[in-house]
Amino acid sequence: MAVDYTVIVIYLAGMLAMGWWGMRRAKSKSEFLVAGRRLGPTMYSGTMAAIVLGGASTIGGVGLGYKYGLSGAWMVFTIGLGLLALSVFFSARIARLKVYTVSEMLDLRYGGRAGVISGVVMWAYTLMLAVTSTIAYATIFDVLFDMNRTLSIILGGSIVVAYSTLGGMWSITLTDMVQFVVKTIGVLLLLLPIAVVKAGGFSEMKAKLPTEYFDPLGIGGETIFTYVLIYTFGMLIGQDIWQRVFTARNDRTARWGGTVAGTYCLVYALAGAVIGTAAKVLYPNLANADDAFATIVKDELPIGVRGLVLAAALAAVMSTSSGALIACATVANNDIWSRVRGVVGGQRDDGEAHDEVKGNRVFILIMGIGVICIAIALNNVVEALTVAYNLLVGGLLVPILGGLLWKRGTAPGALASVVVGGLAVIGLMWHYGILANQPVYYGLLSSLAVYVVVSLATPPTDAAVLAAWRERLAGRGAPETAEPEPVTATQ
Repeated sequence: MAVDYTVIVIYLAGMLAMGWWGMRRAKSKSEFLVAGRRLGPTMYSGTMAAIVLGGASTIGGVGLGYKYGLSGAWMVFTIGLGLLALSVFFSARIARLKVYTVSEMLDLRYGGRAGVISGVVMWAYTLMLAVTSTIAYATIFDVLFDMNRTLSIILGGSIVVAYSTLGGMWSITLTDMVQFVVKTIGVLLLLLPIAVVKAGGFSEMKAKLPTEYFDPLGIGGETIFTYVLIYTFGMLIGQDIWQRVFTARNDRTARWGGTVAGTYCLVYALAGAVIGTAAKVLYPNLANADDAFATIVKDELPIGVRGLVLAAALAAVMSTSSGALIACATVANNDIWSRVRGVVGGQRDDGEAHDEVKGNRVFILIMGIGVICIAIALNNVVEALTVAYNLLVGGLLVPILGGLLWKRGTAPGALASVVVGGLAVIGLMWHYGILANQPVYYGLLSSLAVYVVVSLATPPTDAAVLAAWRERLAGRGAPETAEPEPVTATQ
């Protein structure tokens, strides 16, 4: 294992080095939170693919393949579909707004009265996303070093918190680009073909497994529909995803770079399902399907390759964890705390200058420590993540997409939609159970109904607010202009 350990240690040291480099570059709020809004197509595509393909997509995707066969690809596949829809239909307009959070977009669209409540919901979602990603370190470090759960979470979480706090989005962008390359080599180019060969090829896999393992819809229509509601729509509105859109240099980068990333996700989804199916042939009696990834890596891969593939799994977890962490801290600072402290335009109420980079760096550190502590205490990560996604989709999907698509939507309609949708989801989860499908179905329908009814029953949004909104959507009237892009950093 010495060679494998060396590969992992070099990888982790590289992550910290990039955090240090990013610290030297992040000198303004824009640089720290959205990489100066100047990423080119290559880096944008790589980092966007890295943020959406985390531990759930890698370890969980292989586990679904182990349990359901090729149809286990649907969870990650719907993530890719959501990213494609976001990139093709909405990303250009989102990027032109020149904001930092989803709640700022709602304030612009509805006249400054929707941000706080939506910020709390988005903060809860990003917090739980960061927690569940951090818990995944326990699985990887257990395979690598036979390390106990708590120490694994502290080690992996501390590295992510360190480089995220040092350089903000610049550090995260650089590390995500490396993580994207490592994942591509480790999972697609090494683990996938080796797993298929070890299982005897596709003909042997078909001979040894039931036919439903090769049915594209074998996982069930209702499950696929639920994945679409939660993950496809979740991709359209999550702060962690939007914050990456904000890093794009221009409309074309956001649209086409995101399209490339979405297409990559579709390929990654199928690869995970095939690896899981191969693992079912090799290890038909695993007690837990999520152990399939670690088992096939540990037992079937040669020395050195095993270290690289485990680094790929670590990369997948770190990319999602760091993206969720900076999103959580950004929302906490800019949408919640700054309103409490009365910080507007970088000034306190008493006129004292406010160091926005330092403030956001402190919030990443605080949120990161909180995430590590919650991850150590929490057991059922599936339930926690389900609650987060149900609240996100049930409470925020309608007012966000309504604001982008329907000019008759009003601030009272948006607020009512967030409150009713969120409360409906919570009540229905209590009634049906956290993992039931009904909460997100009925919560989303109630949110939509209330949004339409209340918007039509209240006066239209002020014409001046809508005019300012249209100016921002067109790329005019934004408070900042991106600096010229250094070619060597973004191509």
